[in-house]
Formats: sequence, structure tokens, C-alpha cells
Amino acid sequence: MRTTTSSPRDDDVTAARTTRADGFPGGPAAGPADGPAVRSRRASLPGDPQAAAAARRFVRATFADWAGRQLTGAEGLTDRLADEAELLVSELVTNAVVHAGTTVELRCRLDPEAGRDGGGAEPYRGRNGEPYEAPHRETAAATGAGADDASGPGIVIEVSDHHPTQPVRARAESAASENGGHGLQLISAVAESWGVTYRRAMKTVWFRLPVGGADGAGWPEPEFTLDHQLLQCELRAAELLAPAPRRAARPEPGTGRIDNGALSFLAEASDLLSAQLDADQVAALAAQLIVPRLAEWCAVWLYDGDSGAPGRGIAQAGDEQRLAGVWHTSESRIDALRTALEKQPPELPGGGASGSAPGVVPWPWPYEPGGYGPGGAALACPLVAGGRRLGTLLLGRGGLPHFPDEAVGLIEDLCRRVARAVATARAYSRQERISQVLQRRLLPRGRAQVPGVESAVVYEPREGAWAGGDFWDLFDAGDGRWCFALGDVCGSGPEAAAVTGLARPVLRLLARDGFGVAAVLDRLNKTMAREAADSVAAVAAAVAAAGAGAEAPVEIREEGEQARFLSLLYGEIVPYPGGSGGARCTLASAGHPLPLVLGTDGAVRVVAAPQMLLGVVEDAAYVSESFDLCPGETLLCVTDGVTERRSGRRLFDDEDGLATALAAGAGLGATALADHIRSTVHAFGPTPPDDDLALLVLQASGPGVS
Repeated sequence: MRTTTSSPRDDDVTAARTTRADGFPGGPAAGPADGPAVRSRRASLPGDPQAAAAARRFVRATFADWAGRQLTGAEGLTDRLADEAELLVSELVTNAVVHAGTTVELRCRLDPEAGRDGGGAEPYRGRNGEPYEAPHRETAAATGAGADDASGPGIVIEVSDHHPTQPVRARAESAASENGGHGLQLISAVAESWGVTYRRAMKTVWFRLPVGGADGAGWPEPEFTLDHQLLQCELRAAELLAPAPRRAARPEPGTGRIDNGALSFLAEASDLLSAQLDADQVAALAAQLIVPRLAEWCAVWLYDGDSGAPGRGIAQAGDEQRLAGVWHTSESRIDALRTALEKQPPELPGGGASGSAPGVVPWPWPYEPGGYGPGGAALACPLVAGGRRLGTLLLGRGGLPHFPDEAVGLIEDLCRRVARAVATARAYSRQERISQVLQRRLLPRGRAQVPGVESAVVYEPREGAWAGGDFWDLFDAGDGRWCFALGDVCGSGPEAAAVTGLARPVLRLLARDGFGVAAVLDRLNKTMAREAADSVAAVAAAVAAAGAGAEAPVEIREEGEQARFLSLLYGEIVPYPGGSGGARCTLASAGHPLPLVLGTDGAVRVVAAPQMLLGVVEDAAYVSESFDLCPGETLLCVTDGVTERRSGRRLFDDEDGLATALAAGAGLGATALADHIRSTVHAFGPTPPDDDLALLVLQASGPGVS
């Protein structure tokens, strides 16, 4: 079942329903230089925040390719047409990513004239290879209106997603949403014709833009409800970007500064702002984007709280804004501008219904005896995202009685993007602080110095991880014993960090109470197994209660929170007395990569047997093994981030890769050997490691070396 809607503008909308097989556009086939394979190009974009930028680049590259091939109709592909196509595609792709969340299919086609695809156009094909009619032609068949009704050459662009039950955002919905796009409202005003096709497995929105001659002749004027004078300012699409259309009796001085380039300006500004992960950097970048394009000077205030001032944009008592960024067309006047603005931060009164988007308001021109510029018009715009006031943006331009309405709409749209970028940067900063605090608490502040033994540690959390699931420790247990541990929690993120926070203190407590290696593992295993059993019992009780119709007595935890398993290599080392060099080492491996010893002759041997993971079986019994670490010998302990480092289908430890790397470091000291293993692991694959990486090196010194 599919539903097709179409409109030559946004006034006449019709619908029809028919039954048709599921399908999906296929790739172009080989063709002549001016054939269908050249005139029709498609791309598949992932459903992530980068899809809109990729779509804009694809459209721009497609236009350039057509113009370079001098195809029929390509002589009318002007920069203005490219700007409008990029804007409409960006809106539709963003809409598909946000509301459908699926892969987005993008197709661009150059029609030499209406009703003709250039001859022999390649068929649209579904996932099983079956052909089906192009969406814009289905619209024409179902409604009697489509792209073929237009006159002259044109560009047809289709954006498809795989969530057919999610409707396209309507005009009223997009206008009412603070953080939303403009969707079909923008398309209906700019495109010559457009339509929506609903299929069983996907939804397609298409639109057609007319291609005029090289001099722009033949471009139809859009049917706006705005005053005719505004259209003469070439602000057709920029006016639509404002949250509410404004009328003006005549073009105001300075409106010529805002032209069709504003469309790509907003798109590129979004890309630049979203790439910043620090709120102050967002403020500085926003000021430099505005100056000198929209204003002569700009300043950005931010609240220092994590979430900004609550409520309707009104700060709580004691909350003050901080001037985070100032910029002026003349850098010599920035200090004077900052001095004038810091005297009185902008305080905008709250108003409007809860959840409504605040707008730009006129602001008094700030004067300074030293002077940094003549008087003029100034605007203040609150930065609001997620219902919270994050700050205020203030800008001004000299020589104007007030900003033109077209510029105000553009500024409001840009300020919404700045606010969202500030909110994202603050969320990232909070996450980064949490990660740093967890890492400091989960790892030892330093490693103990063992007499007669040189040590080295490498610890690298996975890139982008909050806190690593790997941990290490080397501490003085008293009575001439030093204990070491290298562990890896099954899982990642905060749940793994919580297990790490339990295991390391328990190890230290048991070791300092005099328990041996095997006894420490036995008690830690029982602790973790009982906690896991309590979790399973709680889930079983909840399921039973739900089956009986009663309310679950406990909350069912996520799978990651129930995982309490731990692989651990734990041991103790006792240096030989009298400074003779060497030490007695006792250790056990519970589900962990086995430790290796590099002898003075360059041979590598395994010094432990594999045993059960901790936390799996409560009554598991662990045994330890002892050996002499002779002077010059080296003990290497690693986590699976080392042994399971991937390069294609190969693992680092395939064919004893770790032992080979260790043997290649014969003669190196502990620190140099640790760096050698680390660099070898990183060089094994073309991409950074996708797991935490930790290794511990203990090397017995010769006689007389402490």
C-alpha cells in the first residue's frame, strides 16, 4: 500500500491510494556521456547528524559534474539554483534523520525538458531487483499533478527514508516547534512542484526546481503572500527561514547585504557550530560568523551553570551572565566595546507561554566616552534550548535606525542554532568531567616502588569512553610483600566502572589483612557472584509478579547493569633479602590473558594456568602458582585489549604474536619494553584500538640494584 500526495505549490493538495509492490531505487546503469546514468545520480546516507552536510556536498558535486559535462539543460545551473537545492535537501534530510532515524536515500536527476527523462532513464528498483515507477510519476498517475506538468528543463530531487509510518512534518508543526526545521513550508514556497509518496517500506519526498537559461531567464516567480517589494530584495528563501513572516512597506537600507548566499551561510554555520565541544568556543565562533556579514559588532553572554537559567528565560536569584565572546569589525575597538558592555549585561524579561520560543528584541545602543563606533541599531536575542535560557546574544550595526525584518528573521534562526550548539557543548563538558573524576577515583594515584624490581605501566582507555573497564594496581601489602593486579570488567561504561570501583579496594583490603593470592580470589569471587545472584533473583521476582498481574516489586535492570563478571590477574612479589637481586612471585589468572616471562636468554614462557572468571560460579576454588623471577628476567601482564587487537580478521596474539613482540624487546628496560609493546600493538591495525589497553611490566634488577 502506498499513499501519494502532490502539490504544484502549497495551496492544492490531493491524495490517492493504490496497491503497489514494495521497492527501493537502484543504482544507475552504464550509459552514454549524456545518457540517463549521467543525468541521474544517487547516494545512500547514514541516519546520523552528519547526513545533512553530506547531502549538501553531494548536491553541489552533482551540479558541478553536470556543468562540467555540458549536458543539455546544465547551462542553467546557477549558484542561486544550487543554493536553493542545497537548502531544501538539507531540510528534508535533517527531517528524515530526526524523525525516521533510518538510512536516507538521495537521488538527483536533470531533466532536459518537462515530461522527458532524457530517454531510456534507468528504472527504479526495489531491494529484490523489481522495477517500479519513479515517485514523481506515481504522483502524476495518482493525482493528475506531478513534475511532468511543469514547462522547461528542471532538477528533480528525491529524499527517501525507511520509516513509512512517520509522517512528514506539516506547516503548522514546523512553525510551532522551537528547535524544528521548516520542512514542506519551505519546499512549497520555493519548488516549482513537489509531492510525497508513501510505500510499504519507505517514504519519498520529491520536489522539482526549474532550470532557466544561463542569464536566469525563464525562472518563474514564486507565489508568496508577502509584499512584492520583499521579492525584489532576493530574499525569497531567507524570508521563509524566519519563524514568522513580517511585512515591510519598502525595502530598508542595508537589506541588500542579505542575499541568497544566506541559505548556504546558515547551512555552513550549523556545520561549524556543531563541531565545537566547548561553550566558549561556540560563543567566539558565533560572534565571528555574525561580524561583518550581519552586524559591525557582536557579543555573547553565557550562564555559567550546567543547564542555564531555568523557567521562561528568567535567571534565578544570584545567577549572572558572563561575557564569553566579543567581536568587532575593527579589532582595535574590541576592548572599548567589552568595557561598555560589561557594565550592564542584558537582562531580558520573561514572557509568553511556557515553552514558546523567545524572539529578538531591540536594544539600546551602548555608548562609551572613549567611543568604539557611531550610534546605530542593536538587537538582543536570548539563547534558549530545551526550555532553558543559556545566555544572550547582542549585536549592532551603525548608521541604521533599526534592523530590517528580513535580517531579524535570519538572526533569530542563527541564534537558535547557536543555542543548540552551546547546549551540546555543555553536555559534552559534563560528560568529560564525570569521566575524569571516575578515572581519578578508579586508578591508583601512583605505583609503589618494589626493592630490586623495576616497574612500568601503560593504561589507555578506549577512545571516546567515559571510564575504562580495565584497571591496574601495584601496592605495598606489608610484611615485605608487594601485590599487583591487572583486571578487565566484562562490559564498558559506567556499569564497568562501578565493578572496578568495587574490586580494587577489596583487593587491597584483603591483601593487607594477610590473605594469600588464592584466598583473595576466592573471597572476591564470592562477593561478585552473590551480587550477581541477587540481581538475577530480583529480575525473576519482577517477572513472576508481572505474570501474576501484580506490580513488579523491583525495577528490572538493564543487561549491562547485571553483568558483574571480571577477569583478573593477581599476584604478590617478595624481593630476595640482602640485595642479591630477583624476587619470588606468586600469582593466579582468573579468566585473564596469561602472563609471560622473558628470560635472560631471550626465551619466553607462560607462568600461569587459566581459571574461571570471577563472579560466574560462587563456589569456584582458585589456586596460585609460584616461580622465581631471576635478575634480568621480565614479567609481562596484559589485558585483552592487547591480545585481541584487530587488523581485519587477524588478532594481535594469533600465532603467539604477544610472545614474539616480547622476545623482540630483549635487553630493554621495563619502561622501554612497555613502550615497545604499546607501539607494536598500535601499529598492528590501521585504526585506533577499539578497546581499553593496559599492560604491566615487572623486571627484576641485578644484584646491588635497588
